[in-house]
Amino acid sequence: MESFLIASKDSASVIATLKTKDKNRILQEMATAIEDNSSRIIVENKKDIENGIKNSLDSAMLDRLLLDDKRIIAMANSLREISALKEPVGRVLEGWINDDNLRIEKVSVPIGVVAVIYESRPNVTSDVGALCFKSGNVAILKGGKEAEHSNKIIAIILQEVLEANNLPKEIISLLPDSSRESVANLIKMDKYVDLIVPRGGEALIKYISRNSTIPVVKHDKGLCHTYIHKDADLKKAVSIAINAKCHRTGVCNAMETLIVDREIAIDILPLLYNEFTINNTLLKGDSEVCKIIEVELATKEDFHTEYLANILNIKIVDGVDEAIAHIREFGSGHSEAIVTENYTASEYFMNQIDAACVYVNASTRFTDGGCFGFGAEVGISTNKLHARGPMGVNELTTYKFKIYGSGQIRA
Repeated sequence: MESFLIASKDSASVIATLKTKDKNRILQEMATAIEDNSSRIIVENKKDIENGIKNSLDSAMLDRLLLDDKRIIAMANSLREISALKEPVGRVLEGWINDDNLRIEKVSVPIGVVAVIYESRPNVTSDVGALCFKSGNVAILKGGKEAEHSNKIIAIILQEVLEANNLPKEIISLLPDSSRESVANLIKMDKYVDLIVPRGGEALIKYISRNSTIPVVKHDKGLCHTYIHKDADLKKAVSIAINAKCHRTGVCNAMETLIVDREIAIDILPLLYNEFTINNTLLKGDSEVCKIIEVELATKEDFHTEYLANILNIKIVDGVDEAIAHIREFGSGHSEAIVTENYTASEYFMNQIDAACVYVNASTRFTDGGCFGFGAEVGISTNKLHARGPMGVNELTTYKFKIYGSGQIRA
């Protein structure tokens, strides 16, 4: 572990000083290499799929694991999009001259060595590797065992491009030992690693947050809500609710609880019931919902559950304050939405809700680096410090102060 981390740390100075044109060219080469080696990727991915079937992974997990020609092309295009982003390093964030005639600049710089721990989707390997590369960081990647073969071949292809450009392969690398013991060791290595980014299950996030001696940017669970206010356009509300839940059920920005104002519940719940039935959604509701439509009775535990499946809770409330109170109790600070034509209610909701992303009249499914114009993302941060929401290349930088003098000494 230590020799691997020393090599990673040593390569940080190389990537940090790489010119923009060279980074962009190499990212383009990586994209082409991903496409040209699609057959190698598919062969290794099939091993993961076969193992997943043997280990009884559910259909949603198998879908997240699968790499086919279409998804590999999407991976390559994601790298091209990252290469086209504005240079995140060397930006002068602020500049001023102080009373001592010192010229001070606050300049963006890479964080250094970034370790990202994630599960399931193997495209995260290329996305995060490319985001770290673009932002001048070394990437240490620890994917889930369910995608072991896919992650390995993707990392090898990226490293082949690095070595072809006379760069250290350690700039993008997988953690050599993927055991739990290795992760426990990694998160104590603050001498070599500057940031840990865990994204995945609740247990993983809690373990790393509690035990790491390295700064952590959490990408916690997505307990997302959509609140349909009494002044909502019902047709718009139904469309948004269906998209937020059913578009992709196994992702962190999918809605897990729908909140409805009592004043319109008797009108909109039957409409919602019909649409969710068509989409085969299992509905659970509080006792008042159960009086209007035929659903399972939701428990308090259900409202705390991130299903990542085609299951939805429904809650009836008396107005915006009760909706906000429910979200404060059960939300995870990820993404929340209100559907209303009432400007005062929408602004009140947006200002009162403490979450990374708050929407008016739009689906929570838009909480995504690509949708926000960031290219890909490391994940969706639920932290409040350093990075919040979709974490792109700019959030993979920190800053330092450059001070220019002409012989000044302090009196």
